[in-house]
Amino acid sequence: MSSFAFSVLFVVFLAITLVVRFWLSSRQIRHVLAHRSAVPAEFAEKIPLAAHQRAADYTVAKTKFGLFSMLVSAAVLIGFTLLGGLQWLSGVMFSWAGPGMVYQLSLLVAFALISGLIDLPLDYYKQFVLEARFGFNKMTVKLFFTDMLKNTLIGAAIGLPLIWVVLQLMAKSGGLWWFYAWLVFSAFQLLMLVLYPTVIAPLFNKFTPLSDDSLRDRIEGLMKRVGFASKGLFVMDGSKRSAHGNAYFSGFGAGKRIVFFDTLLARLAPHEIEAVLAHELGHFKLKHIVKRIVVMFALSLAFLALLGYLKQQLWFYTGLGVNPLLLPDLSNNDAMALILFMLALPIFTFLLSPLSSISSRKHEFEADAFAARHTDANDLVTALVKLYEDNASTLTPDPLHSAFYDSHPPASVRINKLANKLSAAHG
Repeated sequence: MSSFAFSVLFVVFLAITLVVRFWLSSRQIRHVLAHRSAVPAEFAEKIPLAAHQRAADYTVAKTKFGLFSMLVSAAVLIGFTLLGGLQWLSGVMFSWAGPGMVYQLSLLVAFALISGLIDLPLDYYKQFVLEARFGFNKMTVKLFFTDMLKNTLIGAAIGLPLIWVVLQLMAKSGGLWWFYAWLVFSAFQLLMLVLYPTVIAPLFNKFTPLSDDSLRDRIEGLMKRVGFASKGLFVMDGSKRSAHGNAYFSGFGAGKRIVFFDTLLARLAPHEIEAVLAHELGHFKLKHIVKRIVVMFALSLAFLALLGYLKQQLWFYTGLGVNPLLLPDLSNNDAMALILFMLALPIFTFLLSPLSSISSRKHEFEADAFAARHTDANDLVTALVKLYEDNASTLTPDPLHSAFYDSHPPASVRINKLANKLSAAHG
């Protein structure tokens, strides 16, 4: 392929992605506003009109903000690639670091810092304007920047050694470097499953053992019924950042732990919490977590193999605005290859997004059915209604927009399936 042909292909896919995303967002806005004036019939007795309209307004505001963020991201992408931003940055880093590994790492760090600084105003606006407008933000400005600093330091402490290993493999392990890098990446992902709950997450949130004895007994009874062993039940102070609620389990093997947001415990009754947890446990018992990990590993292997091919192709660099023959370190373009691949991949894979959503939604339905078998399905329905209301999740998303972006089925579809199970059970 010629560099010109790849440039044209890149621009065409970028244009298609932008047009499709604009079209989907406009559909979402029109659909939500068209249904804003009335609560869907199946929710009319459960959701107040004011809450329904708040969810519609929140959804529209988020969608409009997403459109603006998309335009900024597209402009930054073009600036880094076809307008020569990465070529310029490479020269600056080389003049400072000289040839070798320091130059490559400095290029990656500089790229990450610039990208982070560009995203900072958007993140700040989303947290302190958009989320605050609808009553969800509980974070202080100090905590916002403290989190940012912690994320940066942890990312550097974990990411730089990992990237150094990958760059070493790319440079010294021959044509199969991508396979060895995949082994390292896979081992790293598994290690993070073990370390995140006990080492990283406590740096951001406080985790305390569940103190409600009756709720703990109820949950332990559920875990015994479904055959789930946990390292402990914990409450997380999610309310210091957001009013959104959730529950999840984390960890791996014997270190699995169940975590409840304090906002969730404050809103749901004990039997509803049990039903929500049964749904989460369904993901584990039905092997959804293992399946997702396997798919992630398979995709990462395929993408690394593709990168192994592309990094040897001159058109891959020149087609994205970088002439590797003009780079200061003529012997090694590995860091640049990583950056270009990371920038280009989402453009060429966006149209495949519904495939991921289909699989994820199937798992959600299966987890709901699991919860209905082990708890009262009515409890899961009432819990979901409360969560949709509290999180201002629209009850009337555009079906096509939802198919591209939503990992969970629409509320009406999900709750209707549970209602059908209840009707069948009472036959």
